[in-house]
Amino acid sequence: MRVTGSCLCGAVRYRVNGPLRPVIACHCTQCRKTSGHHVAATSAPRDSVEIAGQVNWYRSSPAARRGFCPVCGSNLFWDGPGTHLSIFAGTLDGDPGVRLAGHIFCADKGAYYEIEGPLPRADGADPELTTQVS
Repeated sequence: MRVTGSCLCGAVRYRVNGPLRPVIACHCTQCRKTSGHHVAATSAPRDSVEIAGQVNWYRSSPAARRGFCPVCGSNLFWDGPGTHLSIFAGTLDGDPGVRLAGHIFCADKGAYYEIEGPLPRADGADPELTTQVS
């Protein structure tokens, strides 16, 4: 499987050579602050992701950093502990075949919306949801 994606202006492009995890919506305060809403992200093993262009990295916590385009500001990546790099699903090109599979950090969600539907939910982190790879 080969998937591509980019920022809004195209200054940063990436390619993933391998499977993607299903998309998980993160409702934590940091994701809401960096995106303006919750974040929907997939992930892939770091060694399967090739990035072209300059990514600026912001250390958002002692354990993680967030990657964005220095030209247009698009949020692209979340890089935390473990073997995978999270990729913001809205930056993927076309239809890579991944779908929303659940919600994490639901206890931190914004007061202005509800999480609806039958997908699994976790009040905080959930290793069962965030480590699956299809």
